[in-house]
Amino acid sequence: MTNLTRRSFVKTAASTVAIPTVLTRMSYARTAANDRITLGFIGLGMMGRGHLGAFLGYQDCQVVALADVVKERLEDSANRVNTQYKSDSANGVATYADYREIIARDDIDAVVIATPDHWHAIPVIQAANAGKDIYCEKPLTQNVVEGRKIVEACTKNKTVFQVGSQQRSEFGGRFRRAVELVRNGRVGKIHTVRIGVGVPNRPCDLPAQEVPEGTDWDFWLGPAPQRPYNEVLCPKGIHSHFPQWRAYREYAGGAVADMGAHHFDIAQWALGMDHTGPVKVEPPKDGSKNGLKLTYANGVEMYHGGPADVTFEGTEGTLMVSRGSIKSNPGSILEEEIGDDEFHVYPSNNHKRNFVDCVKSRKETICPAEIGHRTASICHLTNLGYQLGRPLNWDPKKEQFVRDKEANGYLWRKPRDKWDVI
Repeated sequence: MTNLTRRSFVKTAASTVAIPTVLTRMSYARTAANDRITLGFIGLGMMGRGHLGAFLGYQDCQVVALADVVKERLEDSANRVNTQYKSDSANGVATYADYREIIARDDIDAVVIATPDHWHAIPVIQAANAGKDIYCEKPLTQNVVEGRKIVEACTKNKTVFQVGSQQRSEFGGRFRRAVELVRNGRVGKIHTVRIGVGVPNRPCDLPAQEVPEGTDWDFWLGPAPQRPYNEVLCPKGIHSHFPQWRAYREYAGGAVADMGAHHFDIAQWALGMDHTGPVKVEPPKDGSKNGLKLTYANGVEMYHGGPADVTFEGTEGTLMVSRGSIKSNPGSILEEEIGDDEFHVYPSNNHKRNFVDCVKSRKETICPAEIGHRTASICHLTNLGYQLGRPLNWDPKKEQFVRDKEANGYLWRKPRDKWDVI
C-alpha cells in the first residue's frame, strides 16, 4: 500500500492541479506477463458491484483497492472481496473515501470506473496520466470536449482502454452478426437507421433532502453544479436499482445516452463510421422528444426512435437487432454466410475478458477511447438538438458546430471550483 496519506495526496493534488506525472508506472505487460493484474475499483453502485463480481472471478486479476463516497457501499464491497480471497479486514482489500488514493498507488495496474457520467472524465484522465489501464462505464462522457481530452490522454500514455459498451462482445453475438451482415452488403445500400432508445435528458428539479450519514454528498457532486442532496440521485446505502441521476442534464444524458451508448455504437460500427459522426442534427418541428434525425455525409439518415434497439433499412431489405433477437425482412438475409475474405468483426465474446487480455498483450480493445467518445458525442448531439429545438450543422472532424456560437457553448461545462483539473 502506498505511504502517501489521503491528506498529503489531496494537498499535493490541489497544489499541482492534476496528478503529477512522477506517479506514472510501468504497466502490467511491460513488467511480468505471468503476474496477476492488480485492480482498483472507483464507484461501487449497481454497475460497479456487477463489474466487481466478474473481475473477482478471474484468476489472473487481484482486486486490491476500492473507493466510493458512500461508506456502506464501500464496506459491503470490501467484505465481498475479503470473503472471496479469504482475507481478514486487517490484511484485506484497501478502502478509500477518495478515489485519488487509488490512482496515487503505483502498485495498481488498472482501474475500473463505474461512477455517474459526470464523474468519468476526471478520474479517467488522472488514471491515464498515472500510467494505469482503464475500464470505464458508458456513456464515456458528460460532454464532447471531455471526450476529446480523454482520447488525447489515453493516446499520450498508451493506455489500454475499454468503454463498457458490451453489445460489441456479448448478447449471443446478435449485434456482431448484424454488423457483419450490414458491412458486407446483405441488406443492400443502407439509407436509414432507427435507434430505439428513450427520452433526452432534462434539468434536475428534485427537492432537497437530508444527507444520509456516511455519504459524502459534496464529493458525489464533484464537478457538477452545487445542489442539495436527493436520494433519487444518490440512493441511501446499498441499492438494487439503477439510480435516476441518469435522467438529469447536470449528471448524464438521459435515456438517449444511457442506452444510446449501446445502440448508437452498434449503428455506427455497422456503418463503418465509429471514428466520425453525422453532419446535421434536425429535431422534430413539433417539439416532441422522439424522431430527431441525424444525417451523415454519405446521405444515411439515423432517427432517434424505432421498433427495435437498432433497425437498418437498405435497398435489399430490413434488419432489426435487439439484445434478445435478430430479425430480417426478407428472412433470407439471416441465412447468408459471411465468406472468409469478407469483413469480420473484431473477435470478442466477453467484454471484460477482452480488456484483461488486452492489458496483457497491449493490443487495442474492442471499444477503445476514440470509439467510446464518438458514440457519446452522438448522444450529446441528440440531446442538444432537442434542447435547442432547431437544426444544427456539425463538423465531425473539428468536433464543432458550424458557425453556431450558442450551440458550441454547450460542448463543454466548466467543472465546479476545485474540480476544474482537466
